[in-house]
Amino acid sequence: MSADRARLERVIQRGEEEGGNVEFKTRLTREVHLGDGRMESLVAQLRHRVLSGDGEALYVVGVTDDGGIAGIPPAEFSETMDVLSLLAEEADAHIADVDTWSGGDEDDEGLVGLVEVCEGGMLETDDEHIVVGTAGHVDHGKSTLVGSLVTGQADDGEGGTRSFLDVQPHEMERGLSADLSYGVYGFDDDGAVRMDNPHRKSDRARIVQEADRLVSFVDTVGHEPWLRTTIRGLVGQKLDYGLLTVAADDGPTKTTREHLGILLATDLPTIVAVTKTDTVDAERVETVQRSVERMLRDVEKTPLRVDRHGVSAAVEEIGGGVVPVVCTSAVTGRGLDTLDQLFEALPKRSTDTDGAFRMYVDRTYDVKGVGAVASGTIRRGEIATGDELLLGPMPDGSFREVEVRSIEMHYHRVDSAKAGRIVGIALKGVDESAIHRGMALVPRSAQPTPVREFGAEVVVLNHPTSIRDGYEPVVHLETVSEAVVFHPDGGQLLPGDSGEATVEFKFHPYLVEEGQRFVFREGQSKGVGTVTGIERTADPTE
Repeated sequence: MSADRARLERVIQRGEEEGGNVEFKTRLTREVHLGDGRMESLVAQLRHRVLSGDGEALYVVGVTDDGGIAGIPPAEFSETMDVLSLLAEEADAHIADVDTWSGGDEDDEGLVGLVEVCEGGMLETDDEHIVVGTAGHVDHGKSTLVGSLVTGQADDGEGGTRSFLDVQPHEMERGLSADLSYGVYGFDDDGAVRMDNPHRKSDRARIVQEADRLVSFVDTVGHEPWLRTTIRGLVGQKLDYGLLTVAADDGPTKTTREHLGILLATDLPTIVAVTKTDTVDAERVETVQRSVERMLRDVEKTPLRVDRHGVSAAVEEIGGGVVPVVCTSAVTGRGLDTLDQLFEALPKRSTDTDGAFRMYVDRTYDVKGVGAVASGTIRRGEIATGDELLLGPMPDGSFREVEVRSIEMHYHRVDSAKAGRIVGIALKGVDESAIHRGMALVPRSAQPTPVREFGAEVVVLNHPTSIRDGYEPVVHLETVSEAVVFHPDGGQLLPGDSGEATVEFKFHPYLVEEGQRFVFREGQSKGVGTVTGIERTADPTE
């Protein structure tokens, strides 16, 4: 018996005591339990359980009245969760967490769930939430630095705090990150609000609940083989700021310059953190700082040493060609207070909260009892539970009608979310297998157009010869990473050139609009571009 299963058994053994906070339910249905009279009684029951548990009730779903494991089909479990969520809302409470298990044998599709219901309505979020994308060469301390920031814990010198962000077993073993990972901390009137145990999703939820201002990190990949993943993290998220790390024992590398180029190509205000200053002497730190400054001046940016000019100057001048530089150590804590002050003071960049909702899918999950979940960063507009959306385009150019079942932000359920939030959206009406990275979610009324070709203004940053008609790089646009065919106006583009081109997706259509920025790469070749017009749309009947 696993530890999780043991927890379920302990709750069942406690039983439905009079004056206790445990409630057994086999299933709940809209037709029966939301009807006249019944709903009011269930709301009163839920409120009583929450009060009896000092603000927390535990609902065991998929069991009989005496606690016997029954298990219910996934569709029934899903409906039960919808009904329980509505009951909780009426009782000024919310579902904080759900764990599910098989109701019997491993092959048994029946589910039993343990649902944590807490007092207080859904979390109300405001605009005090910035999203920071990290970048830098492998082993330059990105994940370690972020791990120390979100926990307030000093690193052990071996990258121990990195484990708070690594999400795959092989990453833990190798000390390398192979995919995007996320961290969060915040601030209130008393200062920083940090995580005690980032491995517990409830701890992340606590940060979201308690902090008046949130800082989310999208931690990208430093190793060259996973550069595409890094580009996805920097281009495909709606970031407010970039954090580029440069190790004091190594200095700027080719990958450092590559990541800096991506950050600047997306017009992202960026901070440079010189890391691992505890591993070298002061002379070496100074040498690396000067190397960083030369690197920035080479791309026509002005470095600003924060330890010399102060946090206020950095906050005022960041962007507009100025890049603050901070010396740090996750081991000694050097510079971490400075970063705290920066992240507490930096303003939220403007977000398009008034436009129609749009989110590009970055990751997908299949959650037992919930169904398909699509996660990503809301590009514009606002989303709420119950909203009717379109998902697509599908490979044939069509869009699928879906409905928002629930929304999570850093493991905390919210009833709505605005542009700039990193969220997971549980969807009705679609299987997880049909959702793919690069698809978009838009309102049901949006009438989106699937695009196969678009016009673009492109800048060639590096290429061994000339880019001619038929050139096939990979374009990274929002969360889309797709092979394309270039058709330059005039027949060719030389390194350093800017010009017009038609860009054609090779395999699938996507949702593209004017003004979107993108990065393209093929081998050592790279460039950036801006969508200027839609040349050809995809026909679902093709």
